[in-house]
Amino acid sequence: MVQVLIVDDDFRVAEINAAYVSRVAGFRVADRAHTAAQALSVLERTPVDLVLLDHYLPDETGLALVRRMRQRGHQADVIMVTAARDIATVQAAMRYGALQYLVKPFDFAGLRAKLDSYAALRRTLDGVRDLDEAAQDQVDRIYAALRPAARDASGLPKGYSAPTAELIRTTLAAAAHPLSAHEVAAFTGISRSTAQRYLKLLERAGHIALTLRYGETGRPEHRYVPRRGRGGGGSA
Repeated sequence: MVQVLIVDDDFRVAEINAAYVSRVAGFRVADRAHTAAQALSVLERTPVDLVLLDHYLPDETGLALVRRMRQRGHQADVIMVTAARDIATVQAAMRYGALQYLVKPFDFAGLRAKLDSYAALRRTLDGVRDLDEAAQDQVDRIYAALRPAARDASGLPKGYSAPTAELIRTTLAAAAHPLSAHEVAAFTGISRSTAQRYLKLLERAGHIALTLRYGETGRPEHRYVPRRGRGGGGSA
């Protein structure tokens, strides 16, 4: 489980970002901080793997905080999540080792894409962690892990079909209630595993929304509905 620290001076935005993180499998919000000093205090007492870091903090900038983190030996990875979009700040973030840079405002799909890439990087690193040295192809895989998946002319990642994606979206739009992957498979004639792959892709892209149905026992069932309007993410 990836432990995430949310650092944003806006309490409302921090809560929105925390809610987004909590929706991504494999990630857990370890804590929230609203100043650089609070963030350092959390890092001193709480194991943190990843910091989602705003640049505009009341006591110092996010990049200044990254410098102090490294000076104190904190090795948590950093993804900048900020309204700062000037090239100087973006370049400085790269120099200070920020793995990703997400510009506000953004939606859940935007943040999820960054977290998915980060999870891919961790999996890639886990696969070579026991090696003393890495071959060039392994180095290339590590650096490629953070890049977006290649997409074809339809805008979908390779291995996905635009007609199939549209069929699933149309099926959900016509349904009178949220559908599970099993129900989508039955209505469309595709396999359940294929339905699950496409539903996850469409949900990550923000085209459909995930809901949960809780029974008396066991894990909640994932059900999907069309997204009527794509809400914004952190905006301050």
